[in-house]
Amino acid sequence: MNEKKMMKIVSDDGSSEEVEVIFAFEFKDTKKEYVVYTRNERDDDNNVTVYVSNVDRSNGETRLLGVESEEEWNRIKDILRELAKSE
Repeated sequence: MNEKKMMKIVSDDGSSEEVEVIFAFEFKDTKKEYVVYTRNERDDDNNVTVYVSNVDRSNGETRLLGVESEEEWNRIKDILRELAKSE
């Protein structure tokens, strides 16, 4: 049985919540790090909703940022498709 990896995320308004980390990865060419996580919500088709954030560690603290470009999203979707195939 796999141990669930949890992380706490804090919003800009100071509220926090625990979420489950599904997968983390880095693009070697851009050195950008990403985390895929879930709040274990399900959509109308009973699929688990997942979120992807860019991990920023530049100021001595870890922050989650949005994905900036269409090209970035396309690369991330490719990784998610590969991950789904291996499940």
